[in-house]
Amino acid sequence: MLEVKGLFKSFGGVAAISDVTIDFPTGSLTAIIGPNGAGKSTFFNLISGGLTPDAGSVSFNGTSLVGRSRAQIIDAGIGRAFQVARIFPTLTVEESLLGAVTAHRQRAQNITRRFPLPEMRDRMHEVAEMLGLTEKLGVTSANLSHGDQKLLDIALALVLDPKVLLLDEPTAGMGPDERWRMIERVHELWEREKLTLIFIEHDMDIVFKIAPKISVLCYGRLLAEGTPDEIRTNPAVIEAYLGTSHEEAAV
Repeated sequence: MLEVKGLFKSFGGVAAISDVTIDFPTGSLTAIIGPNGAGKSTFFNLISGGLTPDAGSVSFNGTSLVGRSRAQIIDAGIGRAFQVARIFPTLTVEESLLGAVTAHRQRAQNITRRFPLPEMRDRMHEVAEMLGLTEKLGVTSANLSHGDQKLLDIALALVLDPKVLLLDEPTAGMGPDERWRMIERVHELWEREKLTLIFIEHDMDIVFKIAPKISVLCYGRLLAEGTPDEIRTNPAVIEAYLGTSHEEAAV
């Protein structure tokens, strides 16, 4: 289980995250929502080692992650894909995935091998197939479509064998059809890999359809937690973020 307790982080005296406590049970699927500036990306940065909290704790299966390097947190089982895809633009999809899995398995001396070890190549093909990138393995990453670059970013996190996967706005910048294709792949990934999956998303139709649990951040604080029906009809969430349209749609 990933446990976040009493988390605080401020910048220049302004609290970006204030006393946030959330538990993410093993194998759960949770959406993090809230208005712009609510602290969602900061929250992810605190979990994944991009930032160090001022107070509070982040632990995974009873082991504290606070103060660990990003590499140590990845090794502990926490993976992350970003709102803006972080890829290796001059490498092909195959080269990118093989490089990532080789480095992760502490065989850095083999990164430039012409023939990577079979288990590494097997893992690369498994992840590529899972995310629909098999036909794109020979394509230079910079030449991929926006959606495929996002899938590659997720794949780069997935080849590291995470137990918890953080997805920061996986559908950002996509059209309606492409958004639904992406989120269907994300949902299939969660079901197949039995991951603890946590994602930030602004499209409420997507959130309400696939997330069994939703946590709402507002001005750095945890405003509400619950099922889609509970969040959709929560007066505080309606006032702070949703407005009346989703409440009316639920009636």
